[in-house]
Amino acid sequence: MKGYIINSMEAQVTNGHARKSCCHETKPVEAAKIPPGAEWTCPMHPEVIRPGPGNCPLCGMALEPKTVSAESETNPEFRYMLRRFWVSLVLAVPLVVIAMSDFLRPWIGRLELAIASPVVIWGGWPFFVRGVQSIKNKSLNMFTLIGLGVGAAYGYSLVAVLFPGIFPPSFRNAEGPATPVTMAAVYFEAAAVIVTLVLLGQVLELKARNQTGQAIKKLLGLAPKTARRLKPDGTEEDIPLNLVHPGDFLRIRPGEKVPVDGVVTEGIGSVDESMVTGEPIPVTKKEGDRVIGATINGTGSLVMRAEKVGADTLLAQIIRMVGEAQRSRAPIQKLADVVSGYFVPAVVGVAVITFFVWGLVGPEPRLSHALINAVAVLIIACPCALGLATPMSIMAATGMGATVGVLFRNAEAIETMKKVNILVVDKTGTLTLGKPRLVSCVAGGGIGESELLGLAASVERASEHPLGAAIAAGAAEKGVGLQKVENFESITGKGVRGRIAGKAIAVGNRKLLESLGVKADSFFSLAESMRTEGQTVMFVAIDGKAAGLIGVADPIKETTPSAIEKIHEAGIRIVMLTGDNRTTAEVVAKKLGIDDVMAEVLPDQKAEVVKKLQKEGRFVAMAGDGINDAPALAQAQVGIAMGTGTDIAMESAGVTLVKGDLRGIVRARYLSRATMRNIKQNLFFAFFYNALGVPIAAGVLYPFFGILLSPVIAAAAMSFSSVSVVGNALRLGRIKI
Repeated sequence: MKGYIINSMEAQVTNGHARKSCCHETKPVEAAKIPPGAEWTCPMHPEVIRPGPGNCPLCGMALEPKTVSAESETNPEFRYMLRRFWVSLVLAVPLVVIAMSDFLRPWIGRLELAIASPVVIWGGWPFFVRGVQSIKNKSLNMFTLIGLGVGAAYGYSLVAVLFPGIFPPSFRNAEGPATPVTMAAVYFEAAAVIVTLVLLGQVLELKARNQTGQAIKKLLGLAPKTARRLKPDGTEEDIPLNLVHPGDFLRIRPGEKVPVDGVVTEGIGSVDESMVTGEPIPVTKKEGDRVIGATINGTGSLVMRAEKVGADTLLAQIIRMVGEAQRSRAPIQKLADVVSGYFVPAVVGVAVITFFVWGLVGPEPRLSHALINAVAVLIIACPCALGLATPMSIMAATGMGATVGVLFRNAEAIETMKKVNILVVDKTGTLTLGKPRLVSCVAGGGIGESELLGLAASVERASEHPLGAAIAAGAAEKGVGLQKVENFESITGKGVRGRIAGKAIAVGNRKLLESLGVKADSFFSLAESMRTEGQTVMFVAIDGKAAGLIGVADPIKETTPSAIEKIHEAGIRIVMLTGDNRTTAEVVAKKLGIDDVMAEVLPDQKAEVVKKLQKEGRFVAMAGDGINDAPALAQAQVGIAMGTGTDIAMESAGVTLVKGDLRGIVRARYLSRATMRNIKQNLFFAFFYNALGVPIAAGVLYPFFGILLSPVIAAAAMSFSSVSVVGNALRLGRIKI
């Protein structure tokens, strides 16, 4: 992977490749050479990366840290703009007073020049620099317009004061301040106030944008700083969290945070996982249960074995996923990108037309009116509001989702989630706990149950399937010893087989027996009866002959019934997709009120089922937790992974439910709808503001109502337009889902 260091006159970066600008060429560097946490990027153009603070070469906006830290640092751009704002404000206020008074009229021009120059030149310097960069980089933006507008007002006024005689009568006797009366009007106070208001807008915008990272900062702040490690000699020591290694045994006392992800080895405690999963009810943890780093142990003392530390913990994965999602681009943003590409040149064109129209047919002094209205057109236009409309909402939504256990992989997943009308769910680990238990063992053919269970468990011990683990665990509970297995083979979608003490053992479904040529007619009716009780039944064959049945049941999650009900209320049809026997699957489906069942589906067929539904015109979401669900998760318009499942499922999905609770689907869909509504509000406001503001600034109301828009008012409107968009996006952080 490569990053790009972009110098002060930065090059444009598109789709991971650098383009040479007219002033500098971007230099590719290995990402590893950039210190961790040192990369800065633009919220509007995440493809721009720089090893430090600065401004974006494409839009001129201040860059933000690519990796948010737990410390509440302030963007240096905020301090930079704030300092310039206060100095400019102190000078702009008396400048306005002077411009409105007659007391100092004989000297007003030169006095205004003296006061306005520090404001315009020093206070507005960043805008001029970025305006020049935008022209050199051929990426016109908001600062192009500000630089042109302020530069025109100040430059004209400067010449009017120093060389008053060069202006024709069409510039004289304006309604604005003139010194002396025969001198052309000057607009120093307009230029200075415009700079001050734009600086205020930048300060407010940067402060608001900083709040979009609060969700990640909150998550980062959850991690404890130390852990209490148990030493081999039985003593305990407090160590920094970065010194914890997998395999270490750690003690968690009441009220303390769980240091890292791992498994409880001793004790019983009530752990509050709400900060990670969004679920307010504490969860009882005992020996063998998994615990998540940064959650809080309320009662009881626990000893845990560390399994995932550092960047491998669930909290670290959540932070990484949220960060990546916040920097991604939603499809709806393409509209704003297209408009923004033509926006600035169009505004400059309108300003030029405004100048000529007022200069030719406007009231006297014509050229003075022409200049001031052209400046108002340049100042009031705000392409920044268009650019911020989508990314600010995405950043706020992904942060909000993370606080309730819903992780969006990218902005596209947020946009598409609202369109889902059919949900395909895997059974094991999604509807059920994914922790099946051995329920029954039926032996036949002259073999005892203990021997049958021992042979089946010995073969299944080598399997990665949850059913195999359940059989092995059940044998251990019953005290049945296991034997060495040779020639083990796992047959996807059917079962397992191997040799034990010279005997050929096979454990699996009916398809496995048929493929091996084993007849089990005498067991079929019993197997069907067990399935009607919700058991998953596996046949056991020894040396090519049916020897018995093993029944395993996977309890339904407590939250699944209410989740199914809420999903139905949202108007979504639910289809259960499982490799289990149809009878067992239909029992579960009937109990939960699922609309349709597709049973006995092999793992490689799940993606085909999703494709079939898509061809029927359905907008499909697929929820699963296993490796065999990954292709179907990737095929669906929205893949939904259970956070309790495998990493590969999470990597293939657009949405991850941290707790593995299907109620998170309803939350994700509600948040998706709220986010898209918020984005459309922002885009409407940005389009409406510019569509209305530019013509008014050009003077279209003057012939009818005699109304002209002052450049100062235009500057205030432009500054607060971006702030309004960011403020509206931040409302997403306050919705209840």
